[in-house]
Amino acid sequence: MGVSPWAVPAFGIVVVALAGVFGGGWALVAAGVLFAGGVGVLGWVLLRERRVDSVGGMGSTIRPIVLGVIWRGDALLVFEGRDELKDETFYRPLGGGIEFGEVSQDALRREFVEELAADLTVGERIGVLENVYVWRGRQGHEIAFLFDAAFSDPGLYDRDEFKILDDDATARWVDFADFRDGRKILYPRGLTELLSSEQ
Repeated sequence: MGVSPWAVPAFGIVVVALAGVFGGGWALVAAGVLFAGGVGVLGWVLLRERRVDSVGGMGSTIRPIVLGVIWRGDALLVFEGRDELKDETFYRPLGGGIEFGEVSQDALRREFVEELAADLTVGERIGVLENVYVWRGRQGHEIAFLFDAAFSDPGLYDRDEFKILDDDATARWVDFADFRDGRKILYPRGLTELLSSEQ
């Protein structure tokens, strides 16, 4: 936090004015009051900023994301993730974060270009899920917008696996029955139930 170049002249003017009107004793009192007030305000600002930083460092941000639900028959396109701390393998539809000022459908199209270099046709929104989770020992909180989606290029449905370009992960088609029957874990929580109700 910088000091205004006008602060020192203003301080001097107040002290000199009080000295001229009321004498040197009052000028010293005014200098002490102004100095203490400035130190108090500066201390409050520093303490306030330090507290905000410590809370922000704990990961207190809610992240809006968008995910595309793409089907090939009864199989869902998902990427495979691994949490070594929980010894858990899980799956999630592809997508990612929504940037400020970006509409969720546009964010989904952008994410598929970045992740698979693939164009996407985005259909209806099928739901919104709130996901509070712990991944690799850190808590996260997401609001997930879920859309029916389809590849613009029908030839992509012939591929069994997709290497995700901006991450060390692979996407593949997984039979939805594996999630419905509990053999595999699908995130975000509630997605299995949401998709089961639609089938």
